[in-house]
Amino acid sequence: MPTEIYDSTIVTLVDGSEIYITPLKIKYLRLFMKEFQRVRNAKDDNEAIDALCSCATIMMRQFYPKIKTQEELENAIDLPTIYQILKYAGGVSVNEKSEESVKDQATKGGITWEELDLAELESEVFLLGIWKDYEELETSMSMPELTSTLKIKRELDYQNKRFLAAIQGVDLDKESGKQNAWEDMKARVFSKGKATNSNDILALQGVNAQQAGFGIGMGLEYEDLTEK
Repeated sequence: MPTEIYDSTIVTLVDGSEIYITPLKIKYLRLFMKEFQRVRNAKDDNEAIDALCSCATIMMRQFYPKIKTQEELENAIDLPTIYQILKYAGGVSVNEKSEESVKDQATKGGITWEELDLAELESEVFLLGIWKDYEELETSMSMPELTSTLKIKRELDYQNKRFLAAIQGVDLDKESGKQNAWEDMKARVFSKGKATNSNDILALQGVNAQQAGFGIGMGLEYEDLTEK
């Protein structure tokens, strides 16, 4: 089961300094994506590499502000390390040993700002009321963090609607065809993997049994024939 929202790494500069690299916060990702158009428009690999170094220089505003110019970047970090930073911070993968051109590798796949309604996503998560303005939100969150937060928010919103519907006698899961993944996961945990879903009798154990007031160990016993 995944336990991390995003991948991260530590890179070492020429002078031995170490930098912890994570996905770019949205504030810097905006600047990065704008500069990345130079890579898309590059005529050859030399231009593409120069543009990628410029993109990495922008990334240093978040990870290592001491590096302010592309010249300082190229003096402090070798090209393979720059590629590593681009991969973890911006999702751009370049293998210097590949026969494929740098430009083609860097621009392969991925999304662009034109394909992403970032304003709508930010507006939805902003309703949580944690940030004083959108600039603070963009400074504190990366895209993986934003999408993960939205996923949980939407799930909680659905659970609230599900509860209100149940009061009125409506099974929202059945109406929408949506499975209750959270309840099914709890069922598997409390039954040590034996229950297939929340309706399985083996799910009525531990906390589930206590909440229901009835279950295995609380007036209900069962015999596991699979262990014989």
